[in-house]
Amino acid sequence: MPPLSPPRSDPSQWARAVRQWWGGWWQVIHFGAQVMVLALSPSSYRRAPRQAMVRSIYRATMPLLRSFTVISALIALVIIRIVLATAISYGLSRYALDVLVRTLVLELIPLSAALFVAVRYSLAAGDTVRALRARGPAGEDLVRDAVLPRVMAGVFAVVTLATVSSAVTLALTYLSVYGFSTWGLAGFTRAVGQVFNPVITLIFVLKTLCFSLAVTVVPMVTTPREIAAGATLANADLTRLARLLAVILLVEVGSLVGNYY
Repeated sequence: MPPLSPPRSDPSQWARAVRQWWGGWWQVIHFGAQVMVLALSPSSYRRAPRQAMVRSIYRATMPLLRSFTVISALIALVIIRIVLATAISYGLSRYALDVLVRTLVLELIPLSAALFVAVRYSLAAGDTVRALRARGPAGEDLVRDAVLPRVMAGVFAVVTLATVSSAVTLALTYLSVYGFSTWGLAGFTRAVGQVFNPVITLIFVLKTLCFSLAVTVVPMVTTPREIAAGATLANADLTRLARLLAVILLVEVGSLVGNYY
């Protein structure tokens, strides 16, 4: 019996797959640029759009703020105790504060805030936007009236959650290291300031903003590949989630390169 030859791949299929892949990412980039232009346009902040935006920001931020702050504070306490105990046991206690600030505030909190908002708000908001697009409401600027408030709400939610949780984490770090006293404020402020130099601060702000844009823009885009393939709801959600995680990973890698290289 002659051996079976391996199946040959059709170059046209590879080319079509590459075109679909690039078309999906190009649509995400184009949609994000369109939203950014509208966000910078003064006409988007007239009375009626501004009121809708404020309502969306409130609905996106307030239900998540308390739960995320509590969860992040509990996790931060556990990590703080582990790092402090390990540093003391190896005689490296003077490096513990630097490690805690870099690990918790610079890396973990922005990433966890973005993922929390994506799961609790942005994915559901994306489903709503796609449903509105499918209905095609007449006489309404869908991007300005329906998409932009949800995007700005997600961005505000990520930034707010990251800011509040960072402040709470810094306070817990100080209390864990120095206790309920003020004698360590000067050293603590100096140590945190040495970590947050101008370059690190700029990278931290840009990373948080990129995270917030990624978790709000990517879930709202339906790519041509999903439409052409007739993907089911579960497959489409997995595709958008994989695309979102890829963008977050790319931003995180870029921030790590900027911080440590």
